[in-house]
Amino acid sequence: MRLVITADTHLPKRARDLPDPLWAAVDAADVVVHAGDWVDEPLLDALEARARRLVGVYGNNDGPALRARLPEIAQVDLDGLRMAVVHETGPKARREERCAARFPGVDVLVFGHSHIPWDTLAPGGLRLLNPGSPTDRRAQPYATFLTARVAAGRLDDVELHRLPPR
Repeated sequence: MRLVITADTHLPKRARDLPDPLWAAVDAADVVVHAGDWVDEPLLDALEARARRLVGVYGNNDGPALRARLPEIAQVDLDGLRMAVVHETGPKARREERCAARFPGVDVLVFGHSHIPWDTLAPGGLRLLNPGSPTDRRAQPYATFLTARVAAGRLDDVELHRLPPR
């Protein structure tokens, strides 16, 4: 199972559309995960139309229309991998411990908000992933998104994709 993981797209405030490499990854993926801050409801419509399966949550910049269509927290089983998705996890200090306590029984937690790519393990083995942002790199050197593979309950081949400058 091929995954695309993204967050903090902020359309159309930070870009008019997603970058072409991200759309190509979406088209090739079995599951697309979006960890919030869509900002624009038409992006949700477009991802629902193009993704084979979409797992998404709302973020702090998402208004009532998106909040009516998306949960604050999503939990899914992907071929035996237990994944949770949330936009905000709070400050980076003690994030792993806080998230492990908040999401027991989860193998992978995908989050957004900071626009900073993140890949760490919490005590007990919870893996925390933040894909950064494909449209608003802020202080990061690149705009980014993640791809990964899931098979038999394992997450493998996690790759951070750096996007060319716009």
